[in-house]
Amino acid sequence: MTALAASALRSALFVLWMGVTVVPWGLAVVVASIFVRGNPIYWMCIAWVRTAMWGCRTICGVVPRVRGLENLPAKADATAAVILLSKHQSTWETFYYPSLMSHPLAYVFKRELLYVPFFGWAMARMDMIHIDRSKRTEAFARVAAQGAKLMARGHWIIMFPEGTRIARGRKGTYKAGGARLAVDTGRPVVPIAVASAKCWPRKTFLIRPGVVDVSIGAPIESVGRQPDELMHEVETWIETEMRRLDPEAYIDAPAAASA
Repeated sequence: MTALAASALRSALFVLWMGVTVVPWGLAVVVASIFVRGNPIYWMCIAWVRTAMWGCRTICGVVPRVRGLENLPAKADATAAVILLSKHQSTWETFYYPSLMSHPLAYVFKRELLYVPFFGWAMARMDMIHIDRSKRTEAFARVAAQGAKLMARGHWIIMFPEGTRIARGRKGTYKAGGARLAVDTGRPVVPIAVASAKCWPRKTFLIRPGVVDVSIGAPIESVGRQPDELMHEVETWIETEMRRLDPEAYIDAPAAASA
């Protein structure tokens, strides 16, 4: 069997694994949410995410390698909220981050995901921020209001500044919404670089075995900053770090702009 055929078989088994596990888990979350809400429901959902990530590692051979965990607030500090701003190459990091972080994460995502059977139904029971991307002004107002409320409860907001999954070795347009939220709330931002497309490229479920590097940068204070300037610093750190994590993908790409 060729390496490509083996990856295709493993990927199919992984998709089957997710499908078989998400149906009963999603139904259990919906039923449980009738009686309890908040963090218990979140961690119940994350238990499935960890199950999915176990399958990705065991079935597909995708192994995470993380540096910079010391840059995140301690687990014991329940009120130290931050805004995570991450590179986005793959579905992998959207699953992996909640299984890694010690605090509940609140994703900002398009509301259409709520209509995905079982998976979306469970997400609707969690403290997340779903937006209508076609209404940009209303969308940010919702992010600002819900983000401030959730961070006051110790949740961490996570956003992908490029807005969508970006091909390996490429850079999208960094939008300042996450930095604007940070400036408005006075919360620090934490930049994250992740080279997940080496194993799980965008727009495909063909997953290759290998190591996914995740690098978590030092917190950047937002007080007294301008959103565009703050986002430029985040962009520069992420894109410079991506070239360190995955140098072969950036051989023909221009160097990251300096701050």
